[in-house]
Amino acid sequence: MLARETRIYEEAVALWRELYSQPPPAGLDGADLLALITSGLEPPSYHQLASPHLRAVVMAGPVKKGRPAS
Repeated sequence: MLARETRIYEEAVALWRELYSQPPPAGLDGADLLALITSGLEPPSYHQLASPHLRAVVMAGPVKKGRPAS
């Protein structure tokens, strides 16, 4: 394994152990393990940023399909 993939795997295993208090399933690489961990998560809610110090052209929201953020 390359150094990057090794690091991802080690971090994913550590996260798995913290969440489930048991060893991770065998035969998965780091990316698959992270996908398994995050598959049950719901997307976070979106809160629009409002600040008197930022102009509207500086703030970007989520991109809608087919249209760039304005």
